[in-house]
Formats: sequence, structure tokens, C-alpha cells
Amino acid sequence: MNALSTIFYISMAAWFLTEFLYKNILKSGKEDQKNKDKSTLNLLWLAIPFSIVTSIIVSYNTHFPIVNTIWILYLGELFILIGIIVRYIIIRSLGKYFTVDVTIRQDHKIKKEGFYRYLRHPSYAFSLLTSLGLGLYLNNWLSLIFAFVPPFLAFAYRIKVEEQALEEQFGEEYREYRKTTKKLIPFIY
Repeated sequence: MNALSTIFYISMAAWFLTEFLYKNILKSGKEDQKNKDKSTLNLLWLAIPFSIVTSIIVSYNTHFPIVNTIWILYLGELFILIGIIVRYIIIRSLGKYFTVDVTIRQDHKIKKEGFYRYLRHPSYAFSLLTSLGLGLYLNNWLSLIFAFVPPFLAFAYRIKVEEQALEEQFGEEYREYRKTTKKLIPFIY
């Protein structure tokens, strides 16, 4: 096994471990409004593992290379690492306001600085960057589709649910914030 594949396996283990810890540690509390999630957390926990397993299986059983050069493996691994690390930084920056289930805390405030100055959902954006990195690392068009599309659809649904909850809670303040930011890609989408 070469160094790149070792880094890949370590990063995949780190990805799983961090997400597992987030899911078990960063849940809403007893006093939080918990009825907002609409099963989006469960959907994500179905979509993401499904996409990872399926994209890897597809990469071993089909041959539809994106490119015929090794640089794509490095680019994919870079995206995986950036996605994991920056998502962690974003989650830390939100502090007590970050929960894995869609929740409004009692003293909740809209964060508008840092990554949130440009994106309403930077944590999801970097999670999707990790998924994109997996698809690129596998260097297979079908794997790329399976790695990225199911999580993207699950996050799109979650964003809709979350933005509805935030608009209900914050009204005009959140509508104004939405006008000045993008969902997932700065200046684009």
C-alpha cells in the first residue's frame, strides 16, 4: 500500500469517527425545540453511508475513469481532508448552537461572521466537499455520482427544513440574511 492510499484510509476512518462523535455528542438538549428536524438526521445517516459504500463498490466493479492521470487521486484526497478539517472548524465556531438535529436553542442567534458571512450552510458545504473528494479519489464517473448526489439531495432537503425553522424563529432578520448569502457555494449557489 502506498502513502496516498494509507492517507485515504486514515482520512475515511477520521471522517466516519468525527461524524459518529458529532451525532452522539452534539444532539439537542431537553430544553431545545426538537420538533423541527423532520427526520433529516436519519435521512443523512442513510444517504451518506449508502453513498460511500456504493461509490466504493461501483469503483471496484466498473471502469469509467474521469481522467487517466494520478493527479485526480491527490485532488480527491485534498478535498476529503479540507472537507473534514474545515467542517470541524465550522462546527467549533458555532459552539453550543451546532446540533446534529435541526434545533432552535433558547438563546439562539443567527451567526453572520466567519464562513457564515458568505454561506448559510458552510458545514454542509464542506461535508459535500468531502463527498466530492471521495468521488474524485475513486476516479470513476459512476462513483462520483454515487458519492455526491445522495448526500447532496439529503442536504438539500435538510436545508429546506432548517431554513423554514430559522425563518419561523427569526422572521425578517433571517430573510435579510438569506438575501446577502448563498446556501453552499460562495457567490454562486
